[in-house]
This record gives sequence, C-alpha cells and structure tokens, in this order.
Amino acid sequence: SAVALLILAAAVGLAVALGLLPCTPVNRFCTASNNRTGFLCDDRATCVLASQVCDRVSNCRNGEDEQEKLCGELPHSLPEYLVFRCSNPMYWVYADQRCNGMNDCGDCSDEMGSLAACPPCGSKWWSCSPVLYEYCSCVPRRLCRDGIQHCLSWSDEYIC
Repeated sequence: SAVALLILAAAVGLAVALGLLPCTPVNRFCTASNNRTGFLCDDRATCVLASQVCDRVSNCRNGEDEQEKLCGELPHSLPEYLVFRCSNPMYWVYADQRCNGMNDCGDCSDEMGSLAACPPCGSKWWSCSPVLYEYCSCVPRRLCRDGIQHCLSWSDEYIC
C-alpha cells in the first residue's frame, strides 16, 4: 500500500506539473504605496501598482506583470481586484486610479458616487466644483492662488 501511495502521489504531482490538474491560484493582491491596490510579484516582496500591470514595462524581476495570460485580453484577463468598472460599461480603469483625484473614467465615476466610494478631499486637495474636465470634486492645493481659475466659485484663488 505504501508503494501504491507513492505512485499516486507521483501521478498527481506529474498531472499538476503538466497542467492537467488545476493548481491553487496564487493570491497576488497587495497594497502598494499610498494604500493603493497592487500586484504581488513572484518574489513575494515587490508590490507593483495596478496601473503598472500590462503597461509593456516589466516591473517584476521575472516579468510576471507582463505575461500573456494576464495581459492577453484586457480587462477580462486581469484579476478583478486590479480593475475598476466605470459607470459607462464600455470603460474601465486600473483599481489604483479610483479615488486618485483625477477624472480617469471621463465621467467622474471613479471619483464620485457609490461605485467609487471615495473619501472626501484629502489635505493636499481643495474641495470645489472644478472648471477643468481633468478634476471632479477636488483640485490639488498646489493650484491654489496661482492666478488661474480652477473652481467655478474662484475659491481656489480667494479662500484656499
């Protein structure tokens, strides 16, 4: 019976190695800089921002962030945690682009509303109704008092 058990273990190992049996998928979710969604490299130490996956630049030592099975049919080939679906079903952005202050979806659905669930403007942002399409409900404080209107109310020039 020990010989039979060894033969069975060898057969299962060979089947897994040949891809005949599914092996347990590797969890590659990680939290990158500034608490943003990331992709964990094979070294189990490097966390690449979601938006750096499938960008044609190998950020992982072994290039696993650019593999065909991951990047073959975007966004469908990506793990769901790397993708944020905009309110318009035709559009998507990488998960780390949600709540980054920029209008990446084109309709602000990545920055405002129940889908995005973003916190209020942070300390580096000024809350207002922007005049530029680039921003949604906050503008960077670095634009305050620069002599250019960025908020409909001009609050970025007089109050900020």
